[in-house]
Amino acid sequence: MQNSDVFSLLKTTVSNSRLLDIAGKALNGERITFDEGVTLYQEGEIPFLSMLSNAVRQRINDEYVYFNRNFHIEPTNICESHCSFCSYRRDNGEEGSWEHSLNDIRRKSESYVGKDITEVHIVGAVHPNRDLFYYADLVQTVKSVLPDIHIKGFTAVEVDAMIKKAGLSLEEGLQTLKKAGLDSMPGGGAEIFDEKTRARICPDKTDTAGWLKIHETAHKLGIPSNATMLYGLIETYEHRVDHMNRLRELQDQTHGFNTFIPLKFRHSNNAFSHIAESTTLEDLKNYAVARIFLDNIPHLKAYWPMIGKSVAQLSLAFGVDDLDGTIDDSTKIYSMAGAEEQNPSASTDELVKMIKTAGKVPVERDTLYNIVRRFD
Repeated sequence: MQNSDVFSLLKTTVSNSRLLDIAGKALNGERITFDEGVTLYQEGEIPFLSMLSNAVRQRINDEYVYFNRNFHIEPTNICESHCSFCSYRRDNGEEGSWEHSLNDIRRKSESYVGKDITEVHIVGAVHPNRDLFYYADLVQTVKSVLPDIHIKGFTAVEVDAMIKKAGLSLEEGLQTLKKAGLDSMPGGGAEIFDEKTRARICPDKTDTAGWLKIHETAHKLGIPSNATMLYGLIETYEHRVDHMNRLRELQDQTHGFNTFIPLKFRHSNNAFSHIAESTTLEDLKNYAVARIFLDNIPHLKAYWPMIGKSVAQLSLAFGVDDLDGTIDDSTKIYSMAGAEEQNPSASTDELVKMIKTAGKVPVERDTLYNIVRRFD
C-alpha cells in the first residue's frame, strides 16, 4: 500500500487532528518531535498505531523480517550491583549462583563446532573479581574454537566495570576487547535513562551519561552495538520518549546502533513483584511508537524469549522487523524472571513459519544484518 493510500485510510478512521498531523510527517519520512511521541502513546489507538508503524517499517525494511542462528554464553550471575528489578543476580556462594571458568567456556564453544551458527551473544553480571583481562581471554577462547563466529559481547555496564577494574581508559579497554575478537556489543544495561527513575531502580549501575559515552566510544572505534529500553516498571510515557530521543540524538552522531530492543519488565522473583506487568496491548503500542519515533535506527527487535513467541509474532504487525535468533536454550535472564519461554529455543523452521504466517518474508541474517538466506 502506498503512503498516500495509508494516509487516506487513516483519515477515514481517525478524527484526531494531532494524530493525523503526526501520521503525515511519519509517512513523509519527517522526524516527529518529543511531544508528538508522547501524543502517540497517550492518544494513539491500536489500529492507528499498527497501520502507521507498518508503513514506516515497510519503507525502511520492505516486508523482510530477520533472524539469525545464535547461542548465548552467560559467564556468571554473581553481581556486585543490586538492581531492584533483577531476578538474575546472585551473591557469591548463594544458591543458584554460577561462575564459569575459561575451560567451561571452551567446552561450551566446542559443542557448537560444525553447527550452522553465526553469532554468540555474551552477557552476564558484573562480577566483583573479574576484570577486562579475564574477559579478553574469554573472547580469545571462544574465537580459538569458533574462529568465524561473530562475538556480540558485554553490556556497557559490564564494560564499564571491567575496564575500571583493569585500570585502563575507556578507549584502551574497548580497543583491548576489539583486538581480542569482540565484534559488536549488545544494548543491555540501558534500562531507562531518566536519572531520577534510574536512581530508584538501579542506583549502583553505570549512569545514563556513562552508558551513552561507552556506546559512543565503541561506535567511533568501529564496534557497532544495539540499544535497549526497559519498560513497564515505574517509568512514564515521557520517560520512554526521553530515552528514545537520547538514543536518536546519539545515532545522529555515530550511526552505530543496529537495532532497538524494548525489554518488558517481568516481575517474578524481584523487589518489584507487586507491580503488574504491562498488557499485550501495551507491549504492541510500545513497539509501534518506537518504530515511528526512531527514524534513524534501522531495525526494531522483538526479543521472543522475553515476551513469548505468540506476542512476538503479533509484534510483526506493529513495526517489528527482527525476531532475534534460535537461542538454543542458552539464556536464563528472562526465564528466571518468569517469562513464558522457560527453555528458550527455536528452530529455523519454527522462526520461518512464524514470519510467513504473519505475511512477511523470512530472512536469515548475520549480526550486522547482511542477508545470509531468504525464505521466499
